[in-house]
Amino acid sequence: MSTRRAMTSLVVLMFALVVSAPAYAQATATGQKPFEPQVGQAGKDVVWVPTPQAVVDKMLDLAKVTKSDFVMDLGSGDGRTVITAAKRGARAMGVEYNPDMVELSKKNAAAAGVSERATFVKADLFETDFSKADVITMFLLPSINMKLRPTILDLRPGTRIASNTFTMEDWQADETATISDGCSSSWCTALFWVVPAKVAGTWNTPNGALTLTQTFQMISGTLGSRAVQGRLRGAEITFTAGTTKYSGTVDGNTMKIVGPSAFTATKKS
Repeated sequence: MSTRRAMTSLVVLMFALVVSAPAYAQATATGQKPFEPQVGQAGKDVVWVPTPQAVVDKMLDLAKVTKSDFVMDLGSGDGRTVITAAKRGARAMGVEYNPDMVELSKKNAAAAGVSERATFVKADLFETDFSKADVITMFLLPSINMKLRPTILDLRPGTRIASNTFTMEDWQADETATISDGCSSSWCTALFWVVPAKVAGTWNTPNGALTLTQTFQMISGTLGSRAVQGRLRGAEITFTAGTTKYSGTVDGNTMKIVGPSAFTATKKS
């Protein structure tokens, strides 16, 4: 380790000790121990079980988090997912109902040197605005995922969602990865979805009416007299009509197809 890096690490450590010292002194004076999270401790909607770091890394890998992203972690616990995202250069926010966990997360972020990019708020998941997020991460129960699902599906097409272990039931994940190296718990699966554009309905095209039905990211229907099968990945659309493959993008009521012959379709109101 270089002298400069060692000095930086020492400064970070000293800062963390300075931040935590008053709370520790106050706790000692009152006979209370400093807060330490316990696996299985009760929360508002779920008990706290930390996501293994290897799974955190895989979730962020699947979401392809970059420094241009704003990441929101729902039920952020001790802050590890937010802190990891911040270390990748992203802006990240943790939403956590337990105020003690919020304060612990802030201290952890300070110790990691990422406080400028990693923030935490005490808030209820069901009263929180996710609309500005590029990436949402979570480790919640399936029942909570399902309560959040309608809100998530109304987010901007292309919003990326990553979950530890628990599914969205019949909304099948776009990608799934099980981690064996560095994860020995029961919570070693990362799931990933991309919020799909809404395309159900009839579209006017130069090749006839394109009529689509949609089940999450999967689509079917007809283009003229030809049967259509395809899928969405955010605003990107691919489908086959008969033996011809099409691909393009969707922006509200406009669909721009780039292959095999470019055309623009507009959705009927």
